[in-house]
Amino acid sequence: MRNILSLHQNQKQQDVLQLDNQACFALYALSREIINHYRPLLDELDLTYPQYLVLMVLWEHQPQTVNQLGERLRLDSGTLTPLLKRLEQKKLIVRTRRSSDERVVEITLTQTGKELKNDAIEIPAKVMQSMNVTMEELSELRSIAQKLLEKSGRGCLAATKVN
Repeated sequence: MRNILSLHQNQKQQDVLQLDNQACFALYALSREIINHYRPLLDELDLTYPQYLVLMVLWEHQPQTVNQLGERLRLDSGTLTPLLKRLEQKKLIVRTRRSSDERVVEITLTQTGKELKNDAIEIPAKVMQSMNVTMEELSELRSIAQKLLEKSGRGCLAATKVN
């Protein structure tokens, strides 16, 4: 009996390392798949997916500081700064130093950046259609993903406070 239990435990340990049993791989593959559905639509607007995300945050509320954008998009400044430079070269945003504190850089949309929203408004529906998913399925996925992100974020903060 002991050998059978030991064999069962070994099998369970091996199953843990199978790629198809990894939630992180499924999320990684899905993320890449979703972005691939966005790509041709964003190509028409001469945008990358990360640039599109920055614009979505700014379409919601502007101005945003670089730090606020980084927090909202979960990107560090080393990733965000070149992205913002490219958006500025495309004349979609303006970066200005805050007069009260020149260390703070504020990001605002140009008129062209504001107008681009009209061209982008159909993108989410087109992506849903190309992926053959319903609003309910995406809503459920987003809800679970946000819940896991919140848990993960709290875990990191708790670990940081202990150290």
